[in-house]
Amino acid sequence: MAAKKTKKGGLLVISGFSGVGKGTVIRHLMENHPDYAFSVSATTRPPRPGEVHGKDYFFIDAETFDKWVEEDKFLEYARFFEKAYGTLREHVEELRNAGKTVVLDIEVEGAVNVMKACPEAVSVYLIPPSARELKRRIEGRGTESREQILSRLKKAVAEADVVPQYHHLVVNDVVEEAAGEIDGLMHRKKKLGLSRREALKLTRQIQADLRNILQDEEACDRIN
Repeated sequence: MAAKKTKKGGLLVISGFSGVGKGTVIRHLMENHPDYAFSVSATTRPPRPGEVHGKDYFFIDAETFDKWVEEDKFLEYARFFEKAYGTLREHVEELRNAGKTVVLDIEVEGAVNVMKACPEAVSVYLIPPSARELKRRIEGRGTESREQILSRLKKAVAEADVVPQYHHLVVNDVVEEAAGEIDGLMHRKKKLGLSRREALKLTRQIQADLRNILQDEEACDRIN
């Protein structure tokens, strides 16, 4: 009797504003649902404390990254903040062929490219409950200067315009709930906490509030 063929796994694209807690949500999803597998991206940025090569990222130099681009090894890649990130095509296919739902933690530019190349992919954009909360989370990491924090907030303002291209929007207020909503989307078992219309309205409000925060910061700089 022939062995039963393994059903090819799905593809889940997750993006979000910097500081929204995307990594925490993904970790919770992975720890509680064994049918998911994390796609380890290649990057030219140095490892952060505790990060492991081959587990968190494939840490490579810029020369190797450029060589892999020429060899078409990436399903998608993007460059920002003077660093490059890419999703290895072969790595993703190996996991999907093993029946795993592959989770791609990627930025907007790369996500849009994946959505074009893989129409079957499910795309989710994580949004914070408010602009103030997003700023608080970024500052709470304690790893970036004020200039870097403001740069990330400016990036979020611009990125908000692209959010409607994603299939689903999930608010990351409580990590467990956000992860549960995403898993429900993949298995078509659970509705989202906010409707798409409500989530898009919240995104527009966050964008407007971030602009006001940045204007206030600029006003403080002029006074000082």
